[in-house]
Amino acid sequence: MNGAFLPISADEARERGWDAVDFVYVSGDAYVDHPSFGMAIITRVLEAAGYRVGVIAQPDWRDPASVCVFGEPRLGFLVSAGNMDSMVNHYTVNKLPRSTDAYSPGGRAGARPNHAAAVYGNLIRRTYKHTPIILGGIEASLRRLAHYDYWSDKLKRSILMDSGADIISYGMGERSIVQIADALAAGIAVGDITYVDGTVYRTRSLEGVEDAVMLPSFEELQADKLEYARSFNVQYENSDPFTGKRLVEEYPHDVFVVQNPPAKPLSREELDAVYRLPYARTYHPVYEKDGGVPAIKEVKFSLSSNRGCFGECSFCALTFHQGRIVTSRSRESLVEEARAMCVQPDFKGYINDVGGPTANFRAPACKKQLKHGACKRKSCLFPQPCRQLEADHTDYLDVLRALRKLPGVKKVFVRSGIRFDYVLADESHGQEFVRELAEHHVSGQLRVAPEHVSDAVLRVMGKPENAVYERFCDMFERATEACGKKQYVVPYLMSSHPGSTLKEAIELAEFCRDLGYMPEQVQDFYPTPSTMSTAMYYTGVDPRTMRPVYVPKSAHEKAMQRALIQYRDPKNYDLVLEALRRAGRMDLVGYGPECLIRPRKGKGKSPAGGNGAPRKGNVDTSARKGKSKGRGKSPADGNGAPRKSKGNLDTSACKGKGKSKGGIDASAHNGKGKSKGGIDASARNGKGRGCGGSPVRKGKRTDREKARGKDGGRA
Repeated sequence: MNGAFLPISADEARERGWDAVDFVYVSGDAYVDHPSFGMAIITRVLEAAGYRVGVIAQPDWRDPASVCVFGEPRLGFLVSAGNMDSMVNHYTVNKLPRSTDAYSPGGRAGARPNHAAAVYGNLIRRTYKHTPIILGGIEASLRRLAHYDYWSDKLKRSILMDSGADIISYGMGERSIVQIADALAAGIAVGDITYVDGTVYRTRSLEGVEDAVMLPSFEELQADKLEYARSFNVQYENSDPFTGKRLVEEYPHDVFVVQNPPAKPLSREELDAVYRLPYARTYHPVYEKDGGVPAIKEVKFSLSSNRGCFGECSFCALTFHQGRIVTSRSRESLVEEARAMCVQPDFKGYINDVGGPTANFRAPACKKQLKHGACKRKSCLFPQPCRQLEADHTDYLDVLRALRKLPGVKKVFVRSGIRFDYVLADESHGQEFVRELAEHHVSGQLRVAPEHVSDAVLRVMGKPENAVYERFCDMFERATEACGKKQYVVPYLMSSHPGSTLKEAIELAEFCRDLGYMPEQVQDFYPTPSTMSTAMYYTGVDPRTMRPVYVPKSAHEKAMQRALIQYRDPKNYDLVLEALRRAGRMDLVGYGPECLIRPRKGKGKSPAGGNGAPRKGNVDTSARKGKSKGRGKSPADGNGAPRKSKGNLDTSACKGKGKSKGGIDASAHNGKGKSKGGIDASARNGKGRGCGGSPVRKGKRTDREKARGKDGGRA
């Protein structure tokens, strides 16, 4: 199953007997030949189609010679910023530079430029004036039309206008890249390749552009934010491969950027074939001297089982990048890959994940999607599951059972996001799935993403109401008790999302109070390109309804919302007090069990050190009794896991231990603090107690959180 690496130098190409390469793939990531990396998939797909591909990983963007390693390729350059948007890779949500990069040798930051796809494209164009350049990957895909750039706080043009490139292959590019390659090999000029689904091109004439929708021009978008909201909604409604129209965006001087409809998703057989390609399944040996590439550590023994997501969370870019139609690999394909893992010398018996954007989606939401596409103005799960939804966990259960039986496999974990409303919608097998999940596939904590508890905010997010989350927690608690284990649900929570005022932030803080400890799985909303939530952040309206949405934008208000969730941290006392005063909720300052913090005494000190957590032995929490079902409702024992008694929580064990270690990004939990989906989780690294009362492993985040698959994981 494992193959040789593709050449990274002219000498290696000559060793293969090549006098030239057909394509040069330029990437912002180190070269990792594993199917969790887009570079590996695209280069192997082209190789399987008969093309010769060389790889230039992380060229020096200040030196034109760095892209001349192979000379001029016969057909063109393929350019990607890497598995992540380079700006998310480089900066926290507070726009502070990150100190590490899991996709670079040794985890060192600084190996790629900001806006890497555009920088690489221009670097190549300065040297090779007429060679075709095709952009791909997450950065180019989500910037394919005019987009809001959070880091400059400006509306930016299509990346095609600023990169020197000829075509963007957007989304999952296996189909489109082979069609482009075949066209170039047939002698078709790159300017005439205007017919490939899943591509964006630039033109000066709309002659022959049929069945197109004219979007507002870039000048109109700059002049009126509401025009951008309308434009984004049209783009969103045309992101389906069956019903999507061509979209045209006009720029000054009679230039048009044309987006063709999305490419059709791969069938199960085609997806299996992609994962059978001869990947080396590790990083190139040239990086051994640097200690390797950290991002491989967890995905090396994980299985990507599906693509696409019909969950449609507003803050997630999956609808734009992978689409709403779910496709999955066969059980046989996954078992075959797992068997290959088992014979690797460093395999210890643990499969770290079997999932994808959402672990428990294995098929389209309904059969109609494969013929007619996803509904344009109706969601599959929100606000309630559609009557046509076919919720069924039997296929996923069969896969997990087959993997558990493999010789050499000790444990199969499920660490991708579990969509809990989908579990509840499966009336036939939902409980069976949760029972097996609790018994075989969780180790202490099951992490799910309710994101918030305010139904007003959840509606803006496109998430189910809080009561649905509570029902799932009850189901998991019963299942884990039935198998005789102590396991807990760990909620991912998000602050400062559009729609969240201080009122909703305090509601979330009260939820955390009733948990009885300080959650660390807290993320600030990160406005990354081409998500519905980012469009709300920029325009102040929900593009789907054009109704105003409150947006917390100032750094100070966002800090207050974040501090409210972690009000027990002494550093947050002043921010929490200010937030409560502004919101008229000084009833939450006092000594009662419902209070978040205590009044100050003396010069800036409270009886509990300012953190609102009671001194040991002095707390009466009987009023909280029964409010935290399945999420840590009882005192912590000596091992840090909650006992099952009702009420009387001693929160002193949490005091001062939930300190944040600073800005990491986790929408996809990719890399050391980096994300594709666009949310920041700067406190996820702390040494404090995890949600649910069970202890978090000391030190840095788990490798799975660092290197989860390139397009997401929060469900």
